Amino acid sequence: MEATARLGLGATGVTVSRFGLGCAPLGGLYESVSDEQARATVDRAWELGVRFFDTAPLYGSGLSEQRVGAALRERPRGAYALSTKVGRLLADGGASDPMFEGAPAASPVFDFSHDGALRSLEASIERLGLDRVDVALIHDPDDHYEEARDGAYRALARLRDEGVVGAIGVGMNQTEALVRFAQETDVDCFLLAGRYTLLDQGALGELLPLCVERGVAVIAGGVFNSGILASDDGKGHFDYHSATPEQSEQVRQLAATCARWNVPLQAAAVQFPFGHPAVACALVGCRSPEEVAEDVRLFELELPPGLWEELLPG
Repeated sequence: MEATARLGLGATGVTVSRFGLGCAPLGGLYESVSDEQARATVDRAWELGVRFFDTAPLYGSGLSEQRVGAALRERPRGAYALSTKVGRLLADGGASDPMFEGAPAASPVFDFSHDGALRSLEASIERLGLDRVDVALIHDPDDHYEEARDGAYRALARLRDEGVVGAIGVGMNQTEALVRFAQETDVDCFLLAGRYTLLDQGALGELLPLCVERGVAVIAGGVFNSGILASDDGKGHFDYHSATPEQSEQVRQLAATCARWNVPLQAAAVQFPFGHPAVACALVGCRSPEEVAEDVRLFELELPPGLWEELLPG
């Protein structure tokens, strides 16, 4: 599979590379990252042909956006696609999200209103130092569905109609609300994190078939389920929390199956989402140039069809 291949997001003119760089780690997710390392990570992704980059105000209280913008500013603007998110405004001087190390003192405050979405996007563009973003996503409106649908979505739809952004959508770690967004709005894409992976196929029943029917492109995020699929021992995080013994054992069994086919578990994890036609892109979070190079290598490994038949018998 070619990491550099470009696909369109729905019926929009926005195209993304099949492999996208998730930039939450560049905001210090779990551990701090220096400015130099963040820049080198984006530079290496660019050298390898990656042309889709995803960030958000939440990621390091704006730090990820600042770093991504600094790295992309000198690149040809039409050569890549950039997404960021609305739904959290940053209040200066507050406590940053504890998941992000080294983040500036700014507290993320939920705001899915029409005006809040406009203010959020304006602030993001200022932090990025760019003229626009290509994709604007409503970020985790789990407990704010109606406000997000009637407020933030309406704002983003207007910006899309005016040509300010190229595509709009929603990014979430669950499927139920995304089903409602697909049914009740005219979104172009979803960033679906962790719900269509080797370990969790919760999106397969209703959401993904609906996306095919409605022409909603899916960006598959969280392909390693927050890290548990990034190693063979089942240790680490699942959905940003410590994995349960049952989840760890399931990962070890998946790794053993892959080993019988002489395939790294991580290659199967990063390629798995493309088994469904709704998926346009896999978004992989990386914190170093070495991680980018390794993940692109895994993405492009040719895997035997029999492996998929054994991993997913049915």
